[in-house]
Amino acid sequence: MLKKLFKLFEPAPVASQTIAEQDHGIDSHDISHGSYKTIEQLQRAGYEAYLVGGGVRDILLNQQPKDFDIATNARPEQVKRLFHNCRLIGRRFRLAHVYFRKEIMEVATFRGPHKGGNTEKAQSKDGLIIRDNVFGSIEEDACRRDFTLNALYYNPTDNTVLDYVGGIKDLKQKKINIIGDATIRYKEDPVRMLRALRFMSKLDFTFTRETGEPIRKLNQYISLTAPARLFDEILKAFHNGYALKNYYALKDYQIFQRLFPALNALDDTQKNQLEQLIVATLKSTDKRIKDRKPVTPAF
Repeated sequence: MLKKLFKLFEPAPVASQTIAEQDHGIDSHDISHGSYKTIEQLQRAGYEAYLVGGGVRDILLNQQPKDFDIATNARPEQVKRLFHNCRLIGRRFRLAHVYFRKEIMEVATFRGPHKGGNTEKAQSKDGLIIRDNVFGSIEEDACRRDFTLNALYYNPTDNTVLDYVGGIKDLKQKKINIIGDATIRYKEDPVRMLRALRFMSKLDFTFTRETGEPIRKLNQYISLTAPARLFDEILKAFHNGYALKNYYALKDYQIFQRLFPALNALDDTQKNQLEQLIVATLKSTDKRIKDRKPVTPAF
């Protein structure tokens, strides 16, 4: 069940909302010590800083977050100067990793919209974003995120949640809703299609029509994604405890065939035999994760 926020709060779609502590039900103890201290130190230095993304979403859904991502108006170089235990990573999307004991906090600067002639942005002829280091405000950052349920910002120092895109409403309705025009957003980063299906399987949510329908038309763009990113997303899809549900979703939206094109050369008998093997494998993987046993990509 959702926290009491969803019984008390009905925000207008795509409107800025500040949700107070007594309404959202999040406690600052729900987040990791490292993420709290990182946000606190950024704010003490005069920067804006918030917990954002899946960590906020999962806490609101009474689930255990896998990690805690931080968004700030501090530039990557400013974050690095503030934390001695920090290193900058990425070229397409510049990030700061802050190390706090055994934790690694991923700190991203607010992104803004690309403007004509901006040399920081490179985009392929197919619309694929190659580099994305145009910085902006928190409002612009929210609108550039992929889905409304991942665009909620939590400030642990005053216990408020900021919602600029109607994410709370979509969480309440158990909807996965893409931000902006789906065709443009999926072409910019085809991995968003894989993420959408993964969230659908994990959260047991449904797509809005605008979010789900374009996936079947655009699934060929998956082939433009770098193999390393695809491998990472496949691990997330099949090592999250919902591997079998993800498999059926990927097949339904005709992405599984794009990810593993060699399977298309098999005859019907071979495909049926392979289907049985895949289902048995993914059931076993899901059970091992549920039993807190290790899993391996090779299997």
